[in-house]
Amino acid sequence: MTKSELIARLAERYPQLVAKDADFVVKIILDAIADALAAGQRIEIRGFGSFAVNVRPPRTGRNPKSGEKVMVPEKWAPHFKPGKELRERVDAMVGQPIKED
Repeated sequence: MTKSELIARLAERYPQLVAKDADFVVKIILDAIADALAAGQRIEIRGFGSFAVNVRPPRTGRNPKSGEKVMVPEKWAPHFKPGKELRERVDAMVGQPIKED
């Protein structure tokens, strides 16, 4: 599902919510999550999952073109860990056909 599909689904599910307002709400939520992660905070949405920032230590890599060793610096990467309810819902879908909306 893309961001625009999420906005359309929200507007469809809640008729009192205009698509422009749904777009604004989704943007605010995603911006708040991104800002919190950029500040190094952890976000937990009960029943859905948690977002955190993991550090990837520096390592020695290789340039694929020349084969020479290159130092890859430390990186911070967002990480999502699904909650128990979400894992169980997804697991219940195993073996069932995927619905394409």
